[in-house]
Amino acid sequence: MKALGVLVLGLTLVLAGCGGMATTQQGPPPPPPPPSADLTVVKHIIYMLQENRSFDQYFGQLNAYRQRQGYSADVDVTPPNASQLSYDHSTTWPPFHMTSQCVEEMSSYWNESHNDWNHNAPTSATPMMDGFANAAGGNSRNSNPPGFDINGQRVMGYYDERDLPYYYFMASQFAMSDHWFTPIMTNTPANRMYAMAATSHGVVNKPLTQINVPTIFDELQAAKITWKNYVPDYPNGSSLKAFPAYTKYVNTNIVPMAQYLKDLQHGTLPQVAFIDRDSSNGLDEHPGQGISVQKGAAYVKSLIDALMASSSWQDSVFFLSYDEAGGAYDHEPAIPMPSPDGIPPVLGPFDTCATTTGPMCDFTYTGFRLPNFVVSPFAKLHYVDHTAMDTTAILRFIEKRFGLQTLTARDAAQPDISYFFDFTNAPNLTPPTPPSQPTSGPCYVTSLP
Repeated sequence: MKALGVLVLGLTLVLAGCGGMATTQQGPPPPPPPPSADLTVVKHIIYMLQENRSFDQYFGQLNAYRQRQGYSADVDVTPPNASQLSYDHSTTWPPFHMTSQCVEEMSSYWNESHNDWNHNAPTSATPMMDGFANAAGGNSRNSNPPGFDINGQRVMGYYDERDLPYYYFMASQFAMSDHWFTPIMTNTPANRMYAMAATSHGVVNKPLTQINVPTIFDELQAAKITWKNYVPDYPNGSSLKAFPAYTKYVNTNIVPMAQYLKDLQHGTLPQVAFIDRDSSNGLDEHPGQGISVQKGAAYVKSLIDALMASSSWQDSVFFLSYDEAGGAYDHEPAIPMPSPDGIPPVLGPFDTCATTTGPMCDFTYTGFRLPNFVVSPFAKLHYVDHTAMDTTAILRFIEKRFGLQTLTARDAAQPDISYFFDFTNAPNLTPPTPPSQPTSGPCYVTSLP
């Protein structure tokens, strides 16, 4: 872990400035030493990934909120000079507050994400972070029927505590990271595979066949650690569907979402749980017509509120993050990470890197930053961590807690995030009362803001 910290500390990151101008900034510092307390006080680890939101889009205004609460304002938020050049190159878009709680779809596929990284040289290791509006404008122009925002301004829209008071409260009351990245620079399916198995086994879009590799849940099963995958879109919505674990455990460990509340009520919450997103009811926060970020946040609140009110609260950890950043702007570049297994990306003939080479043509970088927070009686109060990691850090935490082997070189490279917690004093043992989360904000995708 020390080697990774030194690598990240020494890395000079290039941040996109106004009109594509670049400034340099040192990477995040190495992690602090983990606490000495016994991890076995944690009896339940729950993690949940919502859909397609960037850190700047949700938490780019978090410092102002934290200052008003009297907390430190050390979050790596959206810089004042942030902007994106429009698709038609006629203007630049600065950040702006979104009025609509819905937003037209964007694209975060392999090609578009590499465009976001560096519009003119997408396979190079130079992070310009200047192609977000171009990719989103192209997505609107090529949709059938075409979308509204054909120049990509929507990538610079953000939400704040007026829209997401629950998320702003939780991210500030408990622990969170401002350098939490999606595992790879592509869209949902491959990134969810990393959240299950710390690899996509070469997949950059959707797996076309079952991927015969072990998941964290196979390791838990072998170690006789109880686990469940709670699935709202049951059973097809399981993130395990790409793996043999799906056919092995559907109807036993892979269960309908309603079982989560029953388990909390009956004291039968497993030692590890993964909660899949609720897409069928439009509660996954995915950009698109009719999908309100407020309704998604209220749904997450209902799940965490139920945990706080249960007997399981006293020894649980709940991780909330997103599977990938969804094409919305973020100013922090992706960071180097080890290839999980040496398997190169399996690309189609029109994919970036199909006919060229370059540093970004492998699984040796993460994707972009994600919103996140960690809710637990053990979470440090008002804690912001700056250590670089990706979502497979959750897998590493599970492995450490239950004495499991790492799955791949990727989860093995993640920092020990025990330092998010105070296991001795449990500063949130009596849970705080979160604010209500409104759900009635306007929802449209045919105009901005």
